[in-house]
Amino acid sequence: MKRGHIIALGVFIALILLVSLGITFVGKVPMTTDVRPLGLFYLKNSYFGNYAARSPEVVTSILWDYRGLDTLFETGVFFLAIISALALFRIEKKEEKVKEKGEGFTFIVKDTVRIISVLIVAVSAAIALHGHLTPGGGFQGGSALAVVPLLIIVAFSKYALEGRGLTKDTAMIVRSIGLISIIILVLIPLAAGGYLMQNLPVFPSHILGQLTSGSLVFYNLFEYIAVGAGFTAVFLLLSIPEKVFHKIIGGEKE
Repeated sequence: MKRGHIIALGVFIALILLVSLGITFVGKVPMTTDVRPLGLFYLKNSYFGNYAARSPEVVTSILWDYRGLDTLFETGVFFLAIISALALFRIEKKEEKVKEKGEGFTFIVKDTVRIISVLIVAVSAAIALHGHLTPGGGFQGGSALAVVPLLIIVAFSKYALEGRGLTKDTAMIVRSIGLISIIILVLIPLAAGGYLMQNLPVFPSHILGQLTSGSLVFYNLFEYIAVGAGFTAVFLLLSIPEKVFHKIIGGEKE
């Protein structure tokens, strides 16, 4: 890493620590001067009011309720981007054969990855499933979840995942299930006599005494699954040895 990069990284870390300490010990860090009328409306009506999403997390209310259609199409664009990448670098499964599978790193690294992976799964699930209560959501949680297969690929090799059935095709199937579930959530209110992507009162705001904010927790859950699986498919694709691409796509011979 170049010296300039190290300095920039150090400054960024110092800034994050400074803001964190200010919030923790001072309790007040100046972020903005005043709340604009539109922002004030969202703050007041995210949980309370006739048009509330019953979610104390304003950002999630906006993403999956007030501007839900925008989020739906953004998810669609992300899905098409992954499909395009896989189509561009498509390789038949029977052609993807490499003699040197590799043994990965030492047992210290492997054991550390095993422990960290469990923690990442737990944290990423909390980010997604609490996205309607605290900052977070399905995309953020899914992005964090995708770090697990990436660590496994680096520490063990891609064959550690594929040997247990997690291939890029399987990941895309899981991603498709997540997206289909989102589409079903979109259409349920319409079938119930409401409007497209309507949240309340079509979906209950509480389930078993727990605040779910209507459909918001379900949107976050399925987005979490879709994003995590989508990134996993891309990571598996990018981890294919370069000589396989050269041989099959470039037409090189062994």
